[in-house]
Amino acid sequence: MPKATRAVVLGAGGVIGTAWTAGLVGGLRGAGVDLAEADLIVATSAGAIVGAVLATGQDPARLATPPRPAGSALTPPQVDRRRLGEVFAVLGAGGDDPAEARRRAGRLARDAETGPEQAHLARMAALVGAHHWPERKLLIPVVDAGTGEPEVFDRGSGVSLPAAVAASTAFPGIYPPPTLNGRRYMDGGLRSGTNADLAAGAGVLVVIEPLAHMFPREPLTRELAEAGADAVVTIGPDEATVKVFGQDLHDRSAWEPAYRAGVRQAEDTAQRVGAVWHAPVGSA
Repeated sequence: MPKATRAVVLGAGGVIGTAWTAGLVGGLRGAGVDLAEADLIVATSAGAIVGAVLATGQDPARLATPPRPAGSALTPPQVDRRRLGEVFAVLGAGGDDPAEARRRAGRLARDAETGPEQAHLARMAALVGAHHWPERKLLIPVVDAGTGEPEVFDRGSGVSLPAAVAASTAFPGIYPPPTLNGRRYMDGGLRSGTNADLAAGAGVLVVIEPLAHMFPREPLTRELAEAGADAVVTIGPDEATVKVFGQDLHDRSAWEPAYRAGVRQAEDTAQRVGAVWHAPVGSA
């Protein structure tokens, strides 16, 4: 029997990737391709911010500029560059035990001086703009900072939507891993930049990858094979967007240019995405 569901996967990408993804999704909506119609949204790290906005029925244009926490100045992250360098060294070393690498990264995350958890939670709440989980199926991957084991938050996990997003965006050395249900959690991108395999069972799958230009294709190829969708469209930053991104994915001064780059790129991809998104069920 044909698969009847449409899924969207929104990948990791830092501050710049958040803005670009929001612009891309908003631009596609303006062109008649509304990814908020998805039956399932898998949203990791930066993608979790945009995924939460989409799933709760908000306009992605609210992220054209970075929102500020209500009643206070925006508190910038307190990056621990020494710990951050150690995290990249651990992750870059590879090895045959990814769980052990994540555990080591978790120890560094817990030891890093990245400011109070509450400040990170407030930043994410301002970005998400909603407290409660939507009825629409939204999956937000995270990693337990103590065990290194991946988990997936959804509306039955017993944590608020902004808290789940805060966990999934908490890259070690940049943001503090928030404490939820007695455990500390960190960036879901430590499992995978897209976690596209969590969309298994979808007939149509749209994958947006802000970091497609930075990493090899093999992991995503494997995940897409596991997902087994009948039709897949992947979108990464084009050459002009990569120039906008620059070298620092957490450069807040590039937020608005990255958002505009996403809107522009949507114009170039809308026909390709729409041809699959709007295809009759079973014919994609």
